[in-house]
Amino acid sequence: MSAETQLPAFTQWIGTSNQGYAPLAMEEVRRTIEGAVVRVLAPGETFLIESPLSHEETLQFISANPPIFLRHIQPVDGMLVLTEEQPVDALAWLSEQVLQAESRLRGRRIAVHVRRTDGCAFVSSISDTKHAVDAVLRDVGAEPEQREPQYIVSIYAVKDRVYVGMGTPDELMSDWPGGAIRFQREDGQISRAKFKLVEAERAFGLDYTQYRDALDIGAAPGGWTSLLLERGVSVTAIDPAALHPSIVRHPKLTYLKRNASEVKFKPNSFDLLVCDMSWSPMQMVKLVMDLTDTLCHGATAIVTIKLMHKKPLQTIRDVMAKLSSDFIVHRAKQLFHNREEITLFMTKR
Repeated sequence: MSAETQLPAFTQWIGTSNQGYAPLAMEEVRRTIEGAVVRVLAPGETFLIESPLSHEETLQFISANPPIFLRHIQPVDGMLVLTEEQPVDALAWLSEQVLQAESRLRGRRIAVHVRRTDGCAFVSSISDTKHAVDAVLRDVGAEPEQREPQYIVSIYAVKDRVYVGMGTPDELMSDWPGGAIRFQREDGQISRAKFKLVEAERAFGLDYTQYRDALDIGAAPGGWTSLLLERGVSVTAIDPAALHPSIVRHPKLTYLKRNASEVKFKPNSFDLLVCDMSWSPMQMVKLVMDLTDTLCHGATAIVTIKLMHKKPLQTIRDVMAKLSSDFIVHRAKQLFHNREEITLFMTKR
């Protein structure tokens, strides 16, 4: 038998982080929402949040306190418990959930996001589930559309449970399933690190074509530099290691094959600084702050912070406190393409 579970008076949510960072994301939720109860669903990545606040209040608290490690959140509008005897109820139940939400869905572009963990009792494939839900969406007058949706039906199956929740991309913090944003690797792409800078542009609402002169510290092999060159930015790349041959002769590139600490620039030379070096956090802070005078007032800085130590939250607080004397730190975020690191978005004071 299967059983639809009546949801309690408080609101429930499913949170997702990068693999291995769920404990930090869970701690963020506890600190942001007083009285929240959080428990693991899939170790290291997803967790169930029980918020004492309403749906709207929970979203407002998260929006007012942008999380670093919480990558995606979906409301639990319904939950189904599956048993071995009758797991096939799930698709019919999901269809009914969509029908009940007709007023929210009609006339909108709707994406269906399906995630399922290995070994869960939900036997339908992702494609079959999406096909079934898309059919119901058409029946209620919605337009199934994965790209640039106005609303998302988010389905998550884990162990013996199926959760469904709906919301806008902004409410769910992403228009990708679980916030796992994917970019297509290009022919001749220098490195996957390029994806970090592409994702940062989206996450922080930037447009690299609006910048004139960029400084890339620790640029080799040139993934970040190549992206900025593609966007028409003049780039000064600094690194004692070699840049990829495909970009070294680019007319908008100035390549300085040395350490950044050895280079001096005129004041106000750059309106964008990017840095993705595998240095300790405080070494990186010193290097960036030593270059502050080379940046124009209001210049943007995109910098990764490597989480090398056992107390990452304390490391992040220390780094942001140091940098805040010269920069306004707008966001600290572990992007999907970050690994043992986070990305800072700042502007020079």
